Amino acid sequence: MRKFWVAGGLGAGLMLCLLGLLVIGTYMAAAGLAGVGGRALGLAKGSVPAEYQQLVQKWGTLCPAISPALLAAQLYQESGWNPRAQSPAAAQGMAQFIPGTWQTHGVDGNGDGKKDVWDPEDAIPSAASYDCELASYVKRAPGNATHNMLAAYNAGAYRVIQYNGVPPYSETRNYVKTITTLAKSFEAPAGRVEPSRQAAAAIYFAQQKLGTRYLWGGTGTAAQGGRFDCSGLTQAAYHSVGIELPRVANDQWNAGAHPKRNELLPGDLVFFAYDLKDPRSIHHVGIYVGGGYMINAPYTGARIRFDKIDTPDYIGATRVTSDGAKALPGTNAA
Repeated sequence: MRKFWVAGGLGAGLMLCLLGLLVIGTYMAAAGLAGVGGRALGLAKGSVPAEYQQLVQKWGTLCPAISPALLAAQLYQESGWNPRAQSPAAAQGMAQFIPGTWQTHGVDGNGDGKKDVWDPEDAIPSAASYDCELASYVKRAPGNATHNMLAAYNAGAYRVIQYNGVPPYSETRNYVKTITTLAKSFEAPAGRVEPSRQAAAAIYFAQQKLGTRYLWGGTGTAAQGGRFDCSGLTQAAYHSVGIELPRVANDQWNAGAHPKRNELLPGDLVFFAYDLKDPRSIHHVGIYVGGGYMINAPYTGARIRFDKIDTPDYIGATRVTSDGAKALPGTNAA
């Protein structure tokens, strides 16, 4: 379990006053920076496991309809970076190709003379290649080329051509929105990440839990005495503002874009990992309140409290959005 030093030198009253100012500041920042942002220039630091980052960066630029972040979003949605994933429908590997599609669209990405659906060095290039093939099939359809490509992936190229763009199927439109939204959690934004308007209320919820004893697996139910573990607290805080996060910390990582350390705002989720190059190793999460501090449920025997975020295992932060949370595998809305 991760252990933290208690915030030293700050009395409880002073810290709560500071928190109040930070919450007000969150609203002001949201009003002043709304709409600020830019085109993704690459992958956000730590968003893709290091062993796959170069492959995703390289093959994500295969054609204009895709990007490294979009390719990462598809792979994460399909398999959660698991190269041995297999679905009940017989979809296989990291990119979840069914055997027939792999037979015709799989490529030998690493040039070893064979196409192996279980090998990420083949599966990742094949996913990009298949996307680009679909994009070429529907290139004459009006509208956004990336949206049309994703729609072809879900509903087939014929339907995109038939409807002159994304067809009016709720499943297909939801898929397009899910992948394009999820891609934002893998992007390295060119500008500041737009502030969250729900952040202040999420902080307020966590503030009310200060002093509550930690409980491993705790989600704050009455049967648990209203106690939490780290991700249970963050999940409950955002539930209080109508945003449904996954239960586990490393699944919460992709619920929005990743602001840089010097761009953190109160309400951002801050994460800690055993391997700073692999978000799958995230083991702790807290809610940033400003000034280098977070509210968190630290470990068994401790109470919910303020702690510093600048520790050797800090991997980064996520600015949670409702659409980002809905786009996560297993939580996307119909």
